[in-house]
Amino acid sequence: MNRNEKQELISELNSIFSDNEFVLVAHYKGVTVDEVNNLRNKIREAGAGYRVTKNRLTRLALKGTKFECLSELFDGPTAIAYSNDIVSATKAAAEFAKECESFTILGGSQGDSLMSKEEINVYATLPSFDELRAKIISVIQTPATRVACVLDQYAKKEG
Repeated sequence: MNRNEKQELISELNSIFSDNEFVLVAHYKGVTVDEVNNLRNKIREAGAGYRVTKNRLTRLALKGTKFECLSELFDGPTAIAYSNDIVSATKAAAEFAKECESFTILGGSQGDSLMSKEEINVYATLPSFDELRAKIISVIQTPATRVACVLDQYAKKEG
């Protein structure tokens, strides 16, 4: 990789760090190509991105960004998942980590604070926005449904 290619990669990574609200760092040693492709598809479906990184260049790209605290995690074969929605990215990565033992979540960051693997797992267990919307709609509809049932039963008694 020549100097221009390295500089281009650093600026690409820097724009990823600037444009997203959450970055997750993971080791992928021992993960097969098919498994990585499966992970990429899951993460894309979740609305996030995934990229295998070069540690030294990534550390350079992190300088001056809100994710600078992640620098210490870039050791060994690392990859990043990034998104503006922390729940979707963590869910996809955590599900894959359960399926593939070779994929290990190291940590992440939302803003300037470093998150542990345990904190990321908490986000991974949260319901998605669609699930929350469905729960809210069911809560709103439930009283109306109960009133309709009571009125229906009353109408049947009268008839």
